[in-house]
Amino acid sequence: MWHALIAVPAPTEPYWLNLPYWLVGAILILALFGAFQVYYWVGRRLGERLYDSRVGVRFGRERIQKVERVVERWGALAVYGCFWVPMLRHTLPWVAGALRVSYPWYVVASALGCLTWAPLWWFGGTAAVFGWLELARRSPATAAVVAVAVVGLVAWLVIRRRRKRRRAAAASEDEALAS
Repeated sequence: MWHALIAVPAPTEPYWLNLPYWLVGAILILALFGAFQVYYWVGRRLGERLYDSRVGVRFGRERIQKVERVVERWGALAVYGCFWVPMLRHTLPWVAGALRVSYPWYVVASALGCLTWAPLWWFGGTAAVFGWLELARRSPATAAVVAVAVVGLVAWLVIRRRRKRRRAAAASEDEALAS
């Protein structure tokens, strides 16, 4: 008889540091919310100096200006949306602070983002890890093939992205030389 596999730990059983699974998830959601508040206030404190800061230099002026346009257009709604877009997730909160997005709306948007995005990653990530471990227990060879396939896919995506950036940089250099 076939039995459904449960790839997520029991919610009330000790999971990490003897805390139940649901409590660890709640703590992580609160930590993410706290980090977003810190990002906002650091961005607000930096203001225009954001471009010259270590973070600003790392992300680049053009990328920050793109994020500024998103924030100017969508305001606090962009804060909620940034949870679902990988690069925006790390730049938008700083820019929202620098642009002085209404803090009460920022808090609401970041709280909603934390409450909707983090549990998906928490449960989905845990399910993926526990599911892979169960697969490794039942069929180590299949688990190895899956791991190699995932690593290969990630490597392919990273290489593709780097090539795309190089092409864009070369095109902008060619354009600058032509003018």
